[in-house]
Amino acid sequence: MTAPVFSIRVNNDLSPRRFADMAEVAETAGFDQVWMSNDLLLHSALAALPLAATATRRIGLGIGVLNPYTIHPAEMAMFFASLGEVAAGRLMIGLGAGAADFLGWVGVERARPLRAVEAAVGQLRHLLEPSAPIPGGWDAAAPALPEPGRVPIYLGAMSPKMLTLAGRVADGALPLLFPPERYAEARALVVAGAREAGRADGALDIAACVWCSVSHDQDEAEAALAAKIAYYGPSFSAEVLHGLGLDADDLRPARESVISGRPGEVRRLIPSAAMKLGMAGRPEAIVDRCRGLIEAGASHVSFGPPLGPDPRAAIALIGERVVPELRR
Repeated sequence: MTAPVFSIRVNNDLSPRRFADMAEVAETAGFDQVWMSNDLLLHSALAALPLAATATRRIGLGIGVLNPYTIHPAEMAMFFASLGEVAAGRLMIGLGAGAADFLGWVGVERARPLRAVEAAVGQLRHLLEPSAPIPGGWDAAAPALPEPGRVPIYLGAMSPKMLTLAGRVADGALPLLFPPERYAEARALVVAGAREAGRADGALDIAACVWCSVSHDQDEAEAALAAKIAYYGPSFSAEVLHGLGLDADDLRPARESVISGRPGEVRRLIPSAAMKLGMAGRPEAIVDRCRGLIEAGASHVSFGPPLGPDPRAAIALIGERVVPELRR
């Protein structure tokens, strides 16, 4: 049996230097991968990943996720091909459609997301794997990238159709914004897509992407998780929210409190059911909820933000107290 993979995901509300520091901590703590988001109007993961590449030696590095509406796949491929000079064999591309409401902030319409993401995968494959087919509409005489190298493509997905697409065309899947108890459901959709395409589903890396906040102080752990759910909660899929008796409008007042600089109001405004979207508490509580992921077939557990009231300390704590228990 293949040893499980453990990764850390952090938000791009961290500066590039702080992300590089987090990557070092994660590498020292024994994690296999570290990912940074690239949500609009925060720090650029494209600026942060090179710093992390030079600060680390072993750990895999990914951006989760880029979208083809604001960054063309050709520029994505240029970035990863160039960074391969520093971190060859350690890079991963996370690709997705992006959150419609975030794109709306800058006037970008998320048109035909499935088609856009599938086309972007084909374009990236062609640029990073020269033997891949030339995408429709591209000039066959265009120059090749200097020193291209294969970089695994993961799809960040929430909807059933996007999860199925990940199984059909990607190397891995990041089922984002799912509570841990729904991992098996998300995994089944990815596997169904792989089988539909005649692919061996065992070759895909299907991460169990959980939100967790770890601390020896329960109240502080819950407060950190509440703030993150407040910001991203309206972007959860309608199906996931409905499963908790919620809809996006139930979470908008809490998001507004965060964006407007009133974080002290979050715990009052966020519905208690929304806290089930992630996990918060002491290390032993996180272990208990994550065991179900392993039992559901997860071979990759990815711990995502906020991680804890002190993210740096939380990464070390997860590496010291949570991962060893899950490896048993």
